[in-house]
Amino acid sequence: MMFIYNILIFLTSLGLKIAKFFNKKLKLFVDGRKDTFTKISELKNQDVIWFHVASLGEFEQARPIIEEVKKKYKNYKILITFFSPSGYEVRKNYILADVVCYLPLDSKYNARRFVKEVNPKLVVFIKYEFWPNLLNELHKKEITTILVSGILRQNQLFFAWYGGFMRKALQVFDYFFVQDIASQKLLKTINYTNVSVAGDTRFDRVSKILEQNNSLEFINQFKDNKYTIVAGSTWASDEELLIHYINTKSSENEKFIIAPHNIKSEKILDLKKLIHKKTVLYSEKEGKNLESYQVFIVDTIGILTKIYATADIAYVGGGLKTGLHNILEPATFGIPVVIGNKYDKFKEAVDLVRIGGCISIKNQEELVKTLDQLKEDKSLRNLTGIINKKYIQDNLGATQLIMNYLNKKL
Repeated sequence: MMFIYNILIFLTSLGLKIAKFFNKKLKLFVDGRKDTFTKISELKNQDVIWFHVASLGEFEQARPIIEEVKKKYKNYKILITFFSPSGYEVRKNYILADVVCYLPLDSKYNARRFVKEVNPKLVVFIKYEFWPNLLNELHKKEITTILVSGILRQNQLFFAWYGGFMRKALQVFDYFFVQDIASQKLLKTINYTNVSVAGDTRFDRVSKILEQNNSLEFINQFKDNKYTIVAGSTWASDEELLIHYINTKSSENEKFIIAPHNIKSEKILDLKKLIHKKTVLYSEKEGKNLESYQVFIVDTIGILTKIYATADIAYVGGGLKTGLHNILEPATFGIPVVIGNKYDKFKEAVDLVRIGGCISIKNQEELVKTLDQLKEDKSLRNLTGIINKKYIQDNLGATQLIMNYLNKKL
């Protein structure tokens, strides 16, 4: 099976070189990797701790550990690799990392060269990034490797009869810190018992948000003490439903803040044109009487978390497409969270829908019903928000458990 896997990696590499001419994201994916080996050359003969994440969500899971490691082990260099452009482009200048780059495609040559040149003292993989050539190379070099915030599912290759090469690759992990008991049990079925249920490090991350100053004067001016819905990381499918609600159901006494996932200028202008209410963009806010507007579109990045602090309700995008964004950030502020109906791959969403802190909708009718109900019933909003806040507090501590382990290895 490894032979077939390596052929597929080779064919994928060739296909991507052609496909990049037709897709901007794939162009970033391919061209960004041209600089990987140049960048890691800066780490030569250094003591390196390497964190690998798929994209932005996994970076947020790595972040609490990176912060603790950087604070305690100042002599180590921090390398962060990304698989996806959407994560790399946002965090390529992360201040606590010494080098941030793309992970090269998992060919045998790339894996051998990458591990040899970085020669890390410790490797931390986040959630479910498993690349067999890379893992096998780390295993050969006997490099301490752990999995953090891991999630395992029955339909993954490890648990298939033909997945022996992937099961073998897991031998590299000195320890698995998983999010739930189900993942621990699945690993046990393939004879891996070096596992602890530590939970998700993002809970530790979002809980600290409450300790920072989350006030934004221009948002306070726009809100003007009125009932406000914040829609974060929205896709076109989310915006279609929200725009209909804003245009046909909203009153002058409520405000809407929309922070789209795609902030390219043409997309933002198209979005603004579809909204019939008085709308202002972040990029054009200067000199405006912001309280006179009903809709505020955030065409920038990096401020959504603070904006959630002002919300009465949060709508988190991506759940109508299967790419649900971070619901823990609004939840930590103790407000209701509304999402789409495709969330089964996100444990926190499954949990919060089940206990009533998060409300799932699948169409226009359900969105209208949910938003109207939450608007009219303050006690329901308060109860739902309390559920979310308690859920965050009940799931703290993963970072400390992992650091207790790392302290013995560093």
